[in-house]
Amino acid sequence: MFSSTFRVTSRLASVPTTRAFSSTPRASLARMSIIGRLGTVPEEVTISNDKTLVRYVIGSSYGKGDDKKTSWFRVASFVTGGQKDFLMNVQKGSLLYVDADARMDVYTDNEGNKKSSLNLIARNFEVLSRPQAREETPETNDEGLVHESQA
Repeated sequence: MFSSTFRVTSRLASVPTTRAFSSTPRASLARMSIIGRLGTVPEEVTISNDKTLVRYVIGSSYGKGDDKKTSWFRVASFVTGGQKDFLMNVQKGSLLYVDADARMDVYTDNEGNKKSSLNLIARNFEVLSRPQAREETPETNDEGLVHESQA
């Protein structure tokens, strides 16, 4: 039993791995999925000939306690119609899932230094939760007594 399994496995291991289903070269793919909080209110930007995009920032935290750090990602989205209206009304602090194409660009800044930038173009997004509304608490003094507002 084991010897027949070994023979089949050894024959498969010697077969070169090729893409038999296509004769075209494999396309490059760079994607990122991010779950994080919306760090800025989305803004609409006109880029050319009435074409617009929506820009926003997502913050994703990792670590615990004093070692907690946040990575910030700038995202552009070419949504239109109802999706654009929905995205423009998402509140800062909302928890989002973003699936995006990723691209690294290298450029030279004004001082002649080479810099790199990660560009994320959203393919899909989903609002996982909205920030909880904070109830306004009355102002208190050191003794916990409520101050009356003076209008």
